[in-house]
Amino acid sequence: MLQAIGLTSTPRRDHPPAVDGLTFEARPGQVTALLGAPGSGRTTALRLMLELEPGRGVTYFRGRPLHRIPHPAREVGVLLGDVPGHPARTVRNQLRMLCAAVGVPASRADAMLDVVGIAGLRDHRLGSLSLGMDRRLGLAAALLADPCTLLLDEPSAGLSPREQNWLHGLLRGHAALGGAVLFTTGDPKEAARAADQVVTIESGKLVADQDAAGFARARMRPRVAVRSPHAARLADVLGREAREGQRTVEIVEESGNRLSVYGSSCAEIGETAFRHGVLVHQLADETGDAGIPAQAARPNPDGDTGTAGAATATATATDAATATAAAGTGAGAAGDAGRARPTASGRPPSAVRRVGGPLRPLRYELRRVFGTATPVLTAAAVLAASVLTALLLARAGHTPQNRLLAAWPEKLPLPPAALGAGLLGALAFGEEYRYPALAADRGTVPRRMGLLLAKLGVAAALALLLGGLAVAADAAALRLVFDHGPLRPPAEWLSPAASWAGLLVGCAWAGVLASGVFRSAVAGLGAVLAVPVLVVPLVSRALAGPSAHPASGIAARLRGLTLAQWPPEADRLVLGALRVMTQPVGTALMLSLTVLLCAYGFTGLRGRVRW
Repeated sequence: MLQAIGLTSTPRRDHPPAVDGLTFEARPGQVTALLGAPGSGRTTALRLMLELEPGRGVTYFRGRPLHRIPHPAREVGVLLGDVPGHPARTVRNQLRMLCAAVGVPASRADAMLDVVGIAGLRDHRLGSLSLGMDRRLGLAAALLADPCTLLLDEPSAGLSPREQNWLHGLLRGHAALGGAVLFTTGDPKEAARAADQVVTIESGKLVADQDAAGFARARMRPRVAVRSPHAARLADVLGREAREGQRTVEIVEESGNRLSVYGSSCAEIGETAFRHGVLVHQLADETGDAGIPAQAARPNPDGDTGTAGAATATATATDAATATAAAGTGAGAAGDAGRARPTASGRPPSAVRRVGGPLRPLRYELRRVFGTATPVLTAAAVLAASVLTALLLARAGHTPQNRLLAAWPEKLPLPPAALGAGLLGALAFGEEYRYPALAADRGTVPRRMGLLLAKLGVAAALALLLGGLAVAADAAALRLVFDHGPLRPPAEWLSPAASWAGLLVGCAWAGVLASGVFRSAVAGLGAVLAVPVLVVPLVSRALAGPSAHPASGIAARLRGLTLAQWPPEADRLVLGALRVMTQPVGTALMLSLTVLLCAYGFTGLRGRVRW
């Protein structure tokens, strides 16, 4: 049961609210259409229900508002516009990434591709899909977690009649299992044909809430569509005979030699035209203001016409409903023994296995990162730039070995590996806001701590891997070109390694947090560059000059504060870490990360208060 109560959007300046006091419900086991003309507030109403739009009112999904539901995607399946995925990601990778997000097995992606009929496109990229295939993929994403409620914004927009019949069959199949379906449309004919309940809104306010039969009687007037090269003469004749017979007939002249006649029939109009010698090219019974002929034969996308096309569409819709039922409950494969008993709400419990636990955000982040070629291309560019820079520094000479292996000239703010780590970190949230695949699952993208920790962990691992590859590639290239000339065995490797790792991880984390705060990958990379360019000079001035009180022996004092005594050999690690932190770059990174983390938390709290 979906109950929307008092939905009211925040008004813009000098404009009334797009949705004003809207209250209605969508019952389980029924398909409900939210009907309205363009600009009537249909999409805004859906966004208010999903708490994606600021405003007043509340929507209950089986008795709970969305922010009270632990896993929203398991309760509500959403299709808002096009599928928001990276154009370079394949169809299968997109669905598998979403499977990890909603906590279902990855095999569920292939099952849903079979249900919506695009299994043959699983290796196609999202950017190459047509509108119809994109809609099917969006439905597959909405059905992944086998939700109880479906919210779909104009799902049939741009689809052919055959695809529309398939879609309506799929929605009825979901409702037949006890689920609630709410879709928006601007076509009264579609609402009457596909829905059990029709909610009509105008200017954001409720106009009518009727069952489909009552809506059809009240709004869908039967008419006769007439096409004649002498439309004006035929209209005059029909009107004259109607007045003589004292019958109520309404005649509307339309463009293209067409008439719409209300209150008559094909037989009466045909006989009148025959008696007066008026040539008629078409007579067809229609329903609604701009409908498809109810009896006239029309071609379908396969080239057939009439009854054959209708039979094909009906069979497609029936197959879709059957496939939805089988995928949702498991009954299609297991027979009668696999059918689950209905719950109190009338819907059988889902047979989809749930994959939860603290590793769910990590699985999602790994599939997001490696679902495209971005990490590989970034690593290749970083390694090429690092090797070239290292060779140029070795040829010029006078560069310390540590900077030589890191390919870090004095005049550059950061080495190529650190810039690559910052870029990969900035893409962690930058891609989420550019291609918001999780926006409908309120609470995952913006401010869920598990997702943040997963992004920080994956970004740190990628940064360390990239830094290790860069050092190895630089050393191999230097030995290949200059033999052992520029390189010597290091006397102390622990402290430089810790400094190198800290720099890479710090840049990656700065990119992650900054892109989460500013919602842009470019802003995230800009924050990474701002650390050495702006923050380091300020820290260097603050740390200039000798300290009045030396801090020698701090490692031993820290060891005394801990409950478990670490071995004396660990003092070297502590001193190395402290040495890194007291360097201007390390101090600047720590300050920047602290500020960004506080800003991230502040924006999260502000967002929760606003919603």
